[in-house]
Amino acid sequence: MKNVTITVEDATLEWVRIEAAKRNTSVSRLVGEMLTDKMQHDDAYARAQREWVADTSSFSSGGQPYPEREALHG
Repeated sequence: MKNVTITVEDATLEWVRIEAAKRNTSVSRLVGEMLTDKMQHDDAYARAQREWVADTSSFSSGGQPYPEREALHG
């Protein structure tokens, strides 16, 4: 593991200290866990988006032409 130095607002630091105490952990570990959670969430979102874009079945018209915009919003 690597150590990093961060700069945060006083109110943010107070909040994270309280949260760490509530969870019986250190500020460093809590911030590390939060960053890991964020990374995993973002990775899962990006993966789901790639899968959705790759799934062309939802865009299939079954060989029929798509309706004109005016017909849909007329």
